[in-house]
Amino acid sequence: MTSRATSARPRPRRAVRHLLLGLTVALVAALTPAGVPTPAQAAPTLLSQGRPATASSTENAGTPAAAAVDGNTGTRWASAFSDPQWLQVDLGARATLSQVTLQWEGAYARAFQLQTSDDGATWTTIYSTTTGAGGTQTLAVTGAGRYVRMYGTARGTGYGYSLWEFQVYGETGGSTPTCGSTNAAQGRPVTASSTENAGTPASAAVDGNAGTRWASAASDPQWLRVDLGSTQSICRVVLTWEAAYARAFQLQTSADGNTWTTIYSTTTGAGGTQTLAVTGSGRYLRMYGTARGTTYGYSLWELAVNTTGGTSEPPVDPTDPRNPNLGPNTFVFDPSTPTATIQSRLHTLFTQQETNQFGPQRYAVLFKPGTYTADVNLGFFTQVAGLGMSPDDVNLNGHVRVEAAWFGGNATQNFWRAAENLSVTLPAGVSVERWAVSQAAPYRRMHLRGAQNQIQLWNGGDGWSSGGLMADTRVDGLVVSGSQQQWYSRNSEFGNGWTGSVWNMVFQGVTGAPPPSFPNPSHTVIPQTPQVREKPFLYVDGTGEYRVFVPALRNNSTGTSWYGKTPAGSSISLSQFFIVQPGTSAATINAALAQGKHLLFTPGVHHVTEPIQVNRADTVILGLGLATIQADNGSVGMRVADVDGVKVAGIMFEAGTTNSPVLMEVGPTGSAASHAANPTSLHDVFFRIGGPHVGRATNTLTVNSDNVIGDHMWLWRADHAASGVPTGWTLNTADTGLTVNGDNVTMYGLFVEHYQKYQTVWNGNGGRTYFYQNEMPYDPPNQGAWMNGATRGYAAYKVADSVTSHQAWGMGSYCYFNVNPAVIADRAIEAPTNPNVRFTNMVTVSLGGVGTINRVINNTGGTANAANQQVYLTTYP
Repeated sequence: MTSRATSARPRPRRAVRHLLLGLTVALVAALTPAGVPTPAQAAPTLLSQGRPATASSTENAGTPAAAAVDGNTGTRWASAFSDPQWLQVDLGARATLSQVTLQWEGAYARAFQLQTSDDGATWTTIYSTTTGAGGTQTLAVTGAGRYVRMYGTARGTGYGYSLWEFQVYGETGGSTPTCGSTNAAQGRPVTASSTENAGTPASAAVDGNAGTRWASAASDPQWLRVDLGSTQSICRVVLTWEAAYARAFQLQTSADGNTWTTIYSTTTGAGGTQTLAVTGSGRYLRMYGTARGTTYGYSLWELAVNTTGGTSEPPVDPTDPRNPNLGPNTFVFDPSTPTATIQSRLHTLFTQQETNQFGPQRYAVLFKPGTYTADVNLGFFTQVAGLGMSPDDVNLNGHVRVEAAWFGGNATQNFWRAAENLSVTLPAGVSVERWAVSQAAPYRRMHLRGAQNQIQLWNGGDGWSSGGLMADTRVDGLVVSGSQQQWYSRNSEFGNGWTGSVWNMVFQGVTGAPPPSFPNPSHTVIPQTPQVREKPFLYVDGTGEYRVFVPALRNNSTGTSWYGKTPAGSSISLSQFFIVQPGTSAATINAALAQGKHLLFTPGVHHVTEPIQVNRADTVILGLGLATIQADNGSVGMRVADVDGVKVAGIMFEAGTTNSPVLMEVGPTGSAASHAANPTSLHDVFFRIGGPHVGRATNTLTVNSDNVIGDHMWLWRADHAASGVPTGWTLNTADTGLTVNGDNVTMYGLFVEHYQKYQTVWNGNGGRTYFYQNEMPYDPPNQGAWMNGATRGYAAYKVADSVTSHQAWGMGSYCYFNVNPAVIADRAIEAPTNPNVRFTNMVTVSLGGVGTINRVINNTGGTANAANQQVYLTTYP
């Protein structure tokens, strides 16, 4: 985005405006009849000044959102030069509003709305204009909410939107009921006057799935009716129309389904998504359409109903930062804890978790600063971490290791565990640490002491291991890859270097990395990491207070962020976090977020039936023990607004048995704000479709915001049997793993596997991927079931034809079509042929020769099949 100095154009002549205002006041006084008193009015209270403010974008660092609520008419917020844009203020509590004053700079809004919200997600318009003229607008309004925003849809100049001050007046508290965010219509019984066909039933409009719809016959009138189950006080209805919308319709309520009262009516409906503030009550609500906007019938993706009955904000418990409740599955040790007690707990956890890859149990084992003797053998869903500011603040004399005895020495299923922020000194006479893992098992911010020692990523004799991450880590000795098939190392230090290679080893910003070589050995070496933020972590300071450290962005970096240096970043007291225990509702979580809290998820499975909505810039969401958010009843697990600097770390998302449209969305559709100076980042964020039960989700992770950083992610669909897990082509259904629509998105260590269509779809420009691991779905029953038009199968990595700039390094895609080995994938990668769309060091593998990948990228590269199981390609184009 082009920036401009604040002096780039003339400022309004404020003295003239003040003079005109004075003349207006005098004129009004002269026209007031003598002896007629002016009605007494209480002065409205200014609620917005100094409150947290966010915006869709900022023009530059000198025009932040906060400048519009700072009470200083010499500072301003300014947006990017595009539509729409918004400025939002959090009043801190629900308020009844009486007045909003907008002091525009020269760049004003010609068309805008003033909107209120109780949750920062669902908005009600309380004022709208398409003829704004700028200047100072003092608007009398009637509405209520905790959040207030100016939503601009048409600029009055060629610049962005710019406000000297955004002032909201009213009263906090009072007895005004809160309009809740829960959809009272979702999953409720529903009927309709007609349906277009069997594929568009009435129930599709209340199933929470934005990809299914109700459609009526092509005649007037038509209606859709939902039974809320009991009489409800209805405050908001949201209609998400398909292209066939209603030009004229009413919203009606009824106590018995027979006698109806109209609570909203229009003859100028324009379709799209209509969020309608209403007042009414009834057990039944119906949309009654009297005139169609097209020649087709009426068609709704979703009908949502919000109510006031019993929907007041749930209580949010405070957090004691010196004695936090980290849940029953978090074990915190200090140096005074007897060694036998520590080892007994570790042994009990490993015995339970060694083979428990699909159970609901989750655990975190945390060590306060000090020295310990412990052998930490990590099983599934167990995190071990130090609570120091540096890994060297906690030293374990012993091991932090992963073995694979449970699976006959084969480590290709050693998933879902983590070691972080510790130093390890091996016992006397022992020089080998074993870390036999595959996906979703980060070895992060660790220090293996002793130049004579080595860490083995499996030993090459007992079986295979298949992919992992080492980041922000120092190994004084040697790293031995052994039988590890692929690995990504970032910003680490190997004192005695690295040895070994199988298919795809990528090193980025690593001191002690081997020389570049591909494909024999297959070492992809990138000297620096262009921009990254390390993962936030929990620690205990010198006074005993728990805090979360948020590392700063690093540019063009090499080596660790901590060894021999002071880490840059910021520290947040745990008192600013809401601690989420299993069983906490999404409504309570969202209430905590609305109060400006960060989130710490304790170990366990956290079920949600509505999205966790992250709307505030710089929010930190941190999970312990691979805390898992399961999206039930077709819900979305989490939505992140198009704001700066959100950090999501150590969280796993899981699909429920009812299909979700997406499990996580970063930025709404159409996001366009630049976050180059403060990107949102995702660290050790994992996704699972199926496993412990049948799982379904159309899309898994969709990134709409620009400048997002992904720092180690595994997106996985369960497609082959393990430990009695339900699998099958029609059971665990999921089209796509990762969809990137934002520009300038970067992925470090990306693993996407087994989806039924494209594994990864990249639509944004300026994207970069450093290390990609993929397995195509094992289970297509035949070629006809897995066709993309005339193309056999779907590419593992699809860059849209419209993309003009993209880069990727160290790409691996494998097939193992064990249900039907005759299945063929025409290509692993599809991308436009453009000198600015570049791929470096690619490999395709037919595992055991079971199935075929015909080409590496587009129509280039050899065929991987039974006769030639590995194919390498160094560059494209």
